[in-house]
Amino acid sequence: MIRVLIADDQALLRGSFRVLVDLSEDCTTVAEAGNGVEAVALAGVHRPDVVLMDVRMPLMDGIEATRRICADPATAATRVLILTTFDLDEYVYGALRAGASGFLLKDTPPAELLTAVRVVAAGDGLLAPSVTRRLIGEFARRPAAAAPLHRRLDGITGREREVLTLIARGSSNVEIAGQLNLSLATVKTHVSRLLAKLEVRDRAQLVIVAYETGLVTVA
Repeated sequence: MIRVLIADDQALLRGSFRVLVDLSEDCTTVAEAGNGVEAVALAGVHRPDVVLMDVRMPLMDGIEATRRICADPATAATRVLILTTFDLDEYVYGALRAGASGFLLKDTPPAELLTAVRVVAAGDGLLAPSVTRRLIGEFARRPAAAAPLHRRLDGITGREREVLTLIARGSSNVEIAGQLNLSLATVKTHVSRLLAKLEVRDRAQLVIVAYETGLVTVA
């Protein structure tokens, strides 16, 4: 079972998400948080596989809560899926920098939300939707308030650079295999090596590295 923590300051939304999660065959809600402070504390207690994290919450916002959860060795295995609305677009890139594995719009259909939870729980960044690619591209070119990652790509092979470039542009493993004329297994190997060499958690973090090192730029 995929263990889910729901963090949102609106009780009605928390309840709706809980019903949806608990009615699925492979997911279960382990706790609910009404603010970022509770989210961090409950993540430490329950060690969920996935946190559905709202952005605007009292006491501590979702981005800071995400940063603390992802930075804590005790919850390093927990994946954070940010819940946002279009008027909060500007927060998305900051959330990914903080360690989030992806994000969803709050009007996402229920079936897609559950799919997203499964994707993130499996260790993949939720980067397939075109809106995600657009937002990452838009905010990657804006200077971030936080210090840059200062990662270098010295140890990355030419083929790995090609794979990383396509990941940053939102391509799936299947799409990358087709574009580079590689087997799916080979693409997965390249992705695994990129994760290890760049010391990042998932595909979402690979996208951040690609933009912040200048490998990929926004036209």
